[in-house]
Amino acid sequence: MTIRIGVICGDGLPVSGLLTTFRNALSLGRDLGVLEPGAAVPTDLGFSWRPDKPAFFPGGRSDMVTPEWMQLTDWRPDKYIDADQLAADLTVIREDVARFDELPPDARVRLDERITRIAEIYERHFSAWLREHRPTWVIAINMTLSDAVPATLALHRAADAFYAHRPGGVVFWDHDLYASSSVYDPATGLRIYPERPSEVTPVPAKQLHTCWVVVSSGLAEEASSYPTDLVPAVIPNLLPSIPAGLDGRHAAFRRQCQLDPGRPVLLNPVRVFHIKGVHLAVEVLATLRREARSRGLAVPYLLVFGSLHEDLGYARQVVDTVHRLGLDDDVRFLGGVPLGSCRDSAGQWHLDEIDLLRLAAASNGGVLFTPSVPDVETIGLGPGLAAAASVPCLTTTYDAFDRVYGPEFRFTRTTTEPAALERAAVDFLAALQGMQNQDPALMAALASNHRLVKRIFPADGWADLWHDLDRAKSVAV
Repeated sequence: MTIRIGVICGDGLPVSGLLTTFRNALSLGRDLGVLEPGAAVPTDLGFSWRPDKPAFFPGGRSDMVTPEWMQLTDWRPDKYIDADQLAADLTVIREDVARFDELPPDARVRLDERITRIAEIYERHFSAWLREHRPTWVIAINMTLSDAVPATLALHRAADAFYAHRPGGVVFWDHDLYASSSVYDPATGLRIYPERPSEVTPVPAKQLHTCWVVVSSGLAEEASSYPTDLVPAVIPNLLPSIPAGLDGRHAAFRRQCQLDPGRPVLLNPVRVFHIKGVHLAVEVLATLRREARSRGLAVPYLLVFGSLHEDLGYARQVVDTVHRLGLDDDVRFLGGVPLGSCRDSAGQWHLDEIDLLRLAAASNGGVLFTPSVPDVETIGLGPGLAAAASVPCLTTTYDAFDRVYGPEFRFTRTTTEPAALERAAVDFLAALQGMQNQDPALMAALASNHRLVKRIFPADGWADLWHDLDRAKSVAV
């Protein structure tokens, strides 16, 4: 007997990198015969509690492309509470949670009242959602962070009631936690997340219907200091397999994006969000173009995964940088990479992560991964994706890299300083030329990277989890 799953995601976007990783895990679970074959997965992407993503709040965008495997909820909280008031309350909650230790007693009371009032709305929503879809297990993605405090509290309560007398439960799956999410408001310089959970921030607790999974040992170590007796399991992300070669949809995509087949394609597989450093990838491209032209080489294209609608202020900065450097003909903003390649209502192709990596590999391109701060990425999948596709990677220095990938990984490293970015771009151009010429040393290094990430991101963890959930139905991981 197979199990039925549902998904609730705190990222508030239909193009999250973690959702793409989940798509890989979903495919594995179906291949193993554990998950319902072909069934659409009931999904709530968290638009309604992320007012910091105004283009998607509170019910998503009409131009979103939803993959066939996802059955997206159409529930909207503005049927029950004014959207502007909800956005204001959620923003105040997020800010007060971040500075909870500094709040006087009366402010803590008001915070608790706000959380309670909104949680009641979401508890009714999640309870109805669970009754309608009856999932054996809900995969709750990045719901431990404080963006979702009222929604997470509501999910805990709804799940407690729903799974009290039936098998299954909730798997909380986190790729960020509090200390590791050192994201700062660029306007105020203050932390968006607190450094640790407080009494108003729900964390997974040890009970029959609750599991907790994190993607790295660093996050597990952080979680050990949290006020809970539940110990999370460490299950590495699952990278996709990248087939060789291209087909008709790649050719159609090239035509619609006006990509010359003779030029390399570079991928920047991140959201357009200030800590992700898209502007740094653009700066690298400027040097690559200058150096390539001076040597009579093909100028690369840069394809940026993220949506310009997520962080409007930073998006303007990135677009202004493209204009300032004269790169308008060389950069493509993909508007959010879908979770599966598809055509929209106008017949335009939108390629997923796998197909874009195939395009990069076939064009002798690579990956630019340029976080602008060192202490936010808990893994940083850019290098791993490059290795999965056997293409070169340029990355800025970030703290988790050495912990995750180790000294054997071959790549071009740089700091965020302008002079360092220029030097790294020159080195990276040499790697792209090595791809073009099938340089034996480079090809051996890329093959080594490919083997390495298979060890770093094995499929065993997810396979074991799916089997455990299937066998026990109420296993506490």
